[in-house]
Amino acid sequence: MNMRDLIPWRRSESNTPTLYRDADPFMALHREVNRLFDNMFHDFESLGTGRFPNLASGRANWGWPNVEVSETEKDVRVTAELPGLEEKDVEVLLDDNVLTLRGERRSETEDKDRQFSERYYGQFERRIALGTEIEEDKVEARFKNGVLTITMPKTERAQSRTRRIAITGK
Repeated sequence: MNMRDLIPWRRSESNTPTLYRDADPFMALHREVNRLFDNMFHDFESLGTGRFPNLASGRANWGWPNVEVSETEKDVRVTAELPGLEEKDVEVLLDDNVLTLRGERRSETEDKDRQFSERYYGQFERRIALGTEIEEDKVEARFKNGVLTITMPKTERAQSRTRRIAITGK
């Protein structure tokens, strides 16, 4: 198979896209719809990457912050990377075994010499359903160097439900 057969459209000597020269109108329609969806959803892949805006690149790419959830026999720990944010910009809520992380970022740049100003504002909210009972009055949240760490101890009842299961080679 020729590599050119894999390209959805290509230009020929006449500069007419192959899409319009196809004998099968359904194949042409199929290719056109694929092209439209590719163009429309081009930037959606990056929304879930957890990246915060990179204003230096000129591209604001707000997504969800990177969040890691780990669980031991005694507690559940959630770590969220929130670069560029301060403690006052973040809100942590625990309601009905659902942990909610909210935050907002504001940025303002002004250069009076060049008569230039730029403002940026963005919010995020992340909800994490906890699959175990938590001692809500003993939950601790720490924020240091752009990293939020939440430690939630499990209840005695939740700890007693954990059973280690032996693995056999049979």
